Amino acid sequence: MSTMTMAKALNAGLRRALADDPKVLLAGEDIGRLGGVFRITEGLQAEFGEDRVIDSPLGEAGIVGTAVGLALRGFRPVVEIQFDGFVYPAFDQIVSQVSRMRFRSHGRLGVPMVVRIPYGGGIGAIEHHSESPEAYFAHTPGLKVVTPSNPLDAYWMIQQAVADDDPVIFFEPKRRYHEKGEVDVEAEPLPLYSARVVTPGTDATLLTYGPMVRTCVQAAVAAAEEGRSLEVVDLRSLSPLDDEAVFASVRRTGRAVVVHEAVGTLGLGAELAARIQQECFYELQAPVLRVTGYDLPYPPSRVEDGYLPDLDRVLDAVDRSLAH
Repeated sequence: MSTMTMAKALNAGLRRALADDPKVLLAGEDIGRLGGVFRITEGLQAEFGEDRVIDSPLGEAGIVGTAVGLALRGFRPVVEIQFDGFVYPAFDQIVSQVSRMRFRSHGRLGVPMVVRIPYGGGIGAIEHHSESPEAYFAHTPGLKVVTPSNPLDAYWMIQQAVADDDPVIFFEPKRRYHEKGEVDVEAEPLPLYSARVVTPGTDATLLTYGPMVRTCVQAAVAAAEEGRSLEVVDLRSLSPLDDEAVFASVRRTGRAVVVHEAVGTLGLGAELAARIQQECFYELQAPVLRVTGYDLPYPPSRVEDGYLPDLDRVLDAVDRSLAH
């Protein structure tokens, strides 16, 4: 058991994946000698060589397209998109090639690759550096989409994603990179595509993931001071969703509030609300509510605090839910 940041946990997980399987390769802009803009891959090129930790040209479509070829030849490439807003040049490769290969080949060809995407706001960055595009990929059949919220999950989930025989979009909440937590490298990890109850409760369920897990835990602590018990569920996997865990929590509490940074329209919250309404209708004591980013492009950093869901907005939604 050791204490490390999420950034260090991801680094340790990638190091272990490289050491365990010689077919694992890393590629991306500045990930080698520099170690990436967030230093997630720091030291890995020096340890494993330039043939396995590759500084790529500045071209996301080329990075992902090359990884498709490598995966078809038996390698397990892990490619980094430097920032969330830079993924769009590679969007065609991901949704038209990566996601469809197994279906197109009648199951004969898999694409065992991971696309790492630092995402989300709260770091005071400029345009195209704070977006939350996860719904685009969760909407695409053939892709698996996951996101850790803490160092322990980051360490294990990146290894599990690399070991998967299908493509995984791995979203990393960049404003949580430097938050510390306990990591047990000998523990038995949770299954990759499962949700986790972070804080048990009885009055309402907060369904969330990635950067918003900490915010929702803070909301649960604040609510407890007023005698309210909130259950926080970290989804961890956005596609597939762990319906069983979600429904079980909502049936216990009778209320659900979904929290995410991405815009509300057609976001994960909309899908969760539809599934909960369909499967838990008779247990619901209030409508499913959503606390999300607003339906506009990500704003300048000086006003991002007014855009991102925060403690007050989450607690206001809880109040509205409990009022029913």
